[in-house]
Amino acid sequence: MIDGSILIGGSAIQRDVKFRAHEAASGEVIGPEYSEASQADVENACAKAAIASEPFGALEPALRAAFIDAVADQILAIGDELIEVAMAETGLPRTRLEGERGRTVGQLRMFAAEVRHGRWLDVTIDPAMPERVPPRADLRRMNIPLGPVAVFGASNFPLAFSVAGGDTASAFAAGCPVVVKGHPAHPGTGELIARAIRSAVQSCGLPEGVFSYLPGSTNGLGGALVADPRIKAVGFTGSRSGGLALVEIAHKRPEPIPVYAEMSSINPVVLMPAALAARAEALGAAFIGSLTLGAGQFCTNPGLVIALDGPDLDRFVASASAALAAAPPPVMLTPGIHAAFTAGVAALDGNAAAKRIGAGALFETTATQFIADRSLGHEVFGVSSLIVRCTDMNEIAQVIAELEGQLTATLQIDPADIGDAAPILSLLQAKVGRVLANGWPTGVEVTHAMVHGGPFPATSDGRTTSVGTLAMTRFLRPVCYQDLPDALLPPALQAANPWKLRRRVNGVQEPA
Repeated sequence: MIDGSILIGGSAIQRDVKFRAHEAASGEVIGPEYSEASQADVENACAKAAIASEPFGALEPALRAAFIDAVADQILAIGDELIEVAMAETGLPRTRLEGERGRTVGQLRMFAAEVRHGRWLDVTIDPAMPERVPPRADLRRMNIPLGPVAVFGASNFPLAFSVAGGDTASAFAAGCPVVVKGHPAHPGTGELIARAIRSAVQSCGLPEGVFSYLPGSTNGLGGALVADPRIKAVGFTGSRSGGLALVEIAHKRPEPIPVYAEMSSINPVVLMPAALAARAEALGAAFIGSLTLGAGQFCTNPGLVIALDGPDLDRFVASASAALAAAPPPVMLTPGIHAAFTAGVAALDGNAAAKRIGAGALFETTATQFIADRSLGHEVFGVSSLIVRCTDMNEIAQVIAELEGQLTATLQIDPADIGDAAPILSLLQAKVGRVLANGWPTGVEVTHAMVHGGPFPATSDGRTTSVGTLAMTRFLRPVCYQDLPDALLPPALQAANPWKLRRRVNGVQEPA
């Protein structure tokens, strides 16, 4: 049941100050009034999270994994109501949201399996060497959770990057309680998921402070959450301005904390000459398929195309223009996102270095102009992209060298391009977290090997990922225990190995 409550631990709270949800396609008010969480609610949620931190962090892996699986079960138990509410609030189609629900549940189950395996603990033991001169102490190391984590729901993925999305799942897996600041664009969806997580907390007998949900429409709410001294890390997906504002708050605290913010990316696509010559028309159509997916509201949207000028690129442009003209006009997630898209397109229209192609928001420029004007490389969140015409491979390399950090880069490549591609790849991998060949960047697979991150400003910390099991490391830190009595050691480091983990002893991995 959705009633607009703030969910703090096991309590459902109503406040006098309210906000409303809107139907994405029409702008009409929908659903109940939603309570605006207050400073007192932030303090209450963070206090409960702090109390839950030690017992939840010390939980046996099998029990924490069971909880994460229970969250997945509870989300599925919501049924079709979740899809219908999300469709109304976001304007996203049923098939997209059903797929996103599957991804959300799938990544929860993946993290549960990773927790059971125990490799995230990185248990390492170097036994004492009393006979050595000088003697070596007994040294035992493992990862422990940072503590309560603040998670910000994303606008463009109401399930997979929101209340029970990758940040929450990876924080739970690491043993960290979570306080979620719900996104105001889809509060009904957020409350349904939050109630599912709360049910899992209760059914597993965990401390109530393991999870809280704070709905609200103000930036001040998020700022208060990041500023609370009990919060030890932040997960955020959103705009560059929003992410940097949180980074600034976190760094000004008496105890600065890490903010893992995914913020801005234009995801360059490099069309290598042989591939372009062989497949120009097909590449143009496929490019528009990626560009228009989800109304272009993906952080991996292909917002930049780099290629050699000439007839082959003309063929690509003609094909892309035709495909874009045939694409139906999409519904954007919120009025604010639409306004930002309109402003971004207007800025390109007003820039003499950018030439609009056809009726859609597709533009082109030259390498020289792109290198001279950094504003041409700014993200336009929506169905808009810029094609950069280069005179030779050296100019392609210069354009790449001038790029900011990105989430992805794509090479469209044929066998004849291999020789030219090697130095281009070297440049790209220094700029991005994921390099693709002969694919399109939209669509991020949830696997152990995935990296969804990249150098600034794609993220605030290019050493991390927000997708895949490596995301857990954001919320862990190593601790070494020297010469502690066995009875005082965490179970993972005790001689009897009660959790039956694979451990590295004297540099050698124990057998499974």
